[in-house]
Amino acid sequence: MKNNYYLLRHGHSLRNVKKIYSCWPERMHLPLTEKGINQIEKVSKKLKKIDLIFYSDLLRTKQTAEIAAKKLEAELVPEKRLREIDVGVFNTEKEDKIAKLWKKSSLFDYYKKRYEVAPPEGENYQDVEERLLDFFQEVEKKYNKKNILIVSHQRTLTLLEKVVNNYSLEELINIIVNKKEIETGELRIIP
Repeated sequence: MKNNYYLLRHGHSLRNVKKIYSCWPERMHLPLTEKGINQIEKVSKKLKKIDLIFYSDLLRTKQTAEIAAKKLEAELVPEKRLREIDVGVFNTEKEDKIAKLWKKSSLFDYYKKRYEVAPPEGENYQDVEERLLDFFQEVEKKYNKKNILIVSHQRTLTLLEKVVNNYSLEELINIIVNKKEIETGELRIIP
């Protein structure tokens, strides 16, 4: 990699409180909570020099990026390819609605299916992976020796880590099932 990459999941938000899916287009106002604002202010102090902040243009990630940018004096760049996974007709529904449709077998089989099958009018994990690969390759081609912060959503960032680190599908699913995904307000470095 020509650049240094830092991943930041948005801070705790009203979406987390309500436990609903929220993708593009945003149909509900789901800002960061006070807890989320505090998480991002605290984590921003850990970063020293950031040149660019790419962020998903959903409200919770935009607010996260803006808080970080104030502390870091970095350039903000909205990026649609970093959006939350499109859950199609399940947008604004309770989180467990898709799972109830497909979780008739093991968690491993459920996530394997989710990688390949999209909800109606939505996208599967492979679709997300393709848009993230496109984004990452474009950034690598355009920039050199930059410190780049990427602000996005839990599963989106997990899929980005899969793309960058060339994880297998089994490794991806083990990360999800074993709850090793990035948490709200968590900062990670891509090795």
